[in-house]
Amino acid sequence: MSSIKMSRLLLLSSVGLGGYLAGSYVERWKILDNHSHNKEDYVNDRIDSLVKKVQSKPGLPIFGTVSAASPIPLAEKPLVASNVNRVGQIMKFGFPGLDNVRSYDDYILSYDRRTRVAHWVFEHLTADRVKHNDAVDRSKCDFKPDESVHPFFRSLNSDYKGSGFDRGHLAAAGNHKAEQKHCEQTFFLTNMAPQVGVGFNRDKWNHLERHVRKLTKEYPNVYCCTGPLYLPRKESDGKLYVKYQVIGSNNVAVPTHFYKVVVMEAPDNRLEMEAYVLPNQKIDEQTPLSMFQVPPETIERAAGLLFFDKISRSQLFKINGKKV
Repeated sequence: MSSIKMSRLLLLSSVGLGGYLAGSYVERWKILDNHSHNKEDYVNDRIDSLVKKVQSKPGLPIFGTVSAASPIPLAEKPLVASNVNRVGQIMKFGFPGLDNVRSYDDYILSYDRRTRVAHWVFEHLTADRVKHNDAVDRSKCDFKPDESVHPFFRSLNSDYKGSGFDRGHLAAAGNHKAEQKHCEQTFFLTNMAPQVGVGFNRDKWNHLERHVRKLTKEYPNVYCCTGPLYLPRKESDGKLYVKYQVIGSNNVAVPTHFYKVVVMEAPDNRLEMEAYVLPNQKIDEQTPLSMFQVPPETIERAAGLLFFDKISRSQLFKINGKKV
């Protein structure tokens, strides 16, 4: 077949296809007119249909950042805020960040799906909430995965088994004694991080947790933010590297350090701050906690977070025991 004939054939095919599409378009509008339908409704229906098709496709990102968590499997109950007023109390001085924020009955956290360890955990402590309560029994609490987290990003008890690391609380169980369920919720694995056991989690880190609880005897309100750090270290080639171990089939990150930033509100409304960074390793029992106090700005730079951003540093009466 000659090129001229081929060109004519393609032209005729294009004209025929164009006529068919145009005819179909006209016929649709005729049908609408015959039934006295609103053309705008037709267009809106078509748009809705397309949106539904897009929404049903897998793999599209959903940009929700704040969700509620509950000790009851979320497959059985809808996601609802457990206590809006309590969230307001805990986060009175601002959120350090808004990545995958999850609210429990007595603490709030931001979960890092990449490391399977929280970015930060926030608590509001008072003398009544941390005092001994016979109705609360820690021995009845079980470590459990948080089913509000997608299975791809959960940490599991099996990740810790045989790893040599403790499931270390970020929000301490001893800080939540008002109700049994408050204590139980601190055992979600979203609130855990791999910690060296002897010499750290069971010793110096525990000393810091007890110190924070003791602050409630002097201050009516104590706000505590806790989290992991992954700090650089100089290697033999003289260069700095960020290296950390991962454990289990879900590659749960082992932080190199942990921080606590605490704000104490005095009866006269004066505000004080303490900031600590402890290495995730065995620490000599005789080392005082004051040795681990650091300027809060150093933690903010390392963590990529701003703590208590509703408080100007000039409003603080003391930082790490020294007058500002």
